Amino acid sequence: MHRRRRTALLISAAIAAAAPALTACGSQSHPGAAAVVGGERITVAQLEGRVNEVRRAQRAVVPDEAQYQQVLASTGSLTRDTLHNMVLDQVLHRAAQDAGISVTRKEVSGMRAGLEQQAGGTKGLETAWLQKYGIAPGRLDDNLRLQLEAQKLAAKLGTDTTQPAFWKALSRTSQELHVDLNPRYGAWDVQKSGRVDARTPWVREVTATAAQQPA
Repeated sequence: MHRRRRTALLISAAIAAAAPALTACGSQSHPGAAAVVGGERITVAQLEGRVNEVRRAQRAVVPDEAQYQQVLASTGSLTRDTLHNMVLDQVLHRAAQDAGISVTRKEVSGMRAGLEQQAGGTKGLETAWLQKYGIAPGRLDDNLRLQLEAQKLAAKLGTDTTQPAFWKALSRTSQELHVDLNPRYGAWDVQKSGRVDARTPWVREVTATAAQQPA
């Protein structure tokens, strides 16, 4: 009981927002793109599709119309936050690949099993990720895989995901990938590996939580 309570506190802990020091900005040279990462486009259609997945999941969890409207009001930045996560996921995955890091299905399943136990089951975990991080249930395993990559990358660097050394590594990868956001969604801060007005990414909170699980 106490372990679960401590875990819940870790997951919901508020972390300071990223500083507004910009080193990358949006470009008009990629029509139809929400962002370009390593020369590959994240299209507006892909972004909207991902946002719609979350909205459908939210609607399923909150069928009452009045309550659903409250959910919409409280997640007004969902599109921008989703794009932030999509870009960060690519940056993190590339950084892990460059470091020779891989994650197995067994590792993902093990992490999920531990988190489900803490959350009171599959539904509890899916609902928690949806509400706290805007991750649709169908994307949960992908998200956990990236968290494991983050943990392994931090370990290889001799640090953890809350420390500057880890984010400096992601900053280098951001620079190498030439992350470029459409101005309508803000701008990418290379030094922080995050969109300027986005909340602190899930990786800071969730990997710290997962690290508390017993082996």
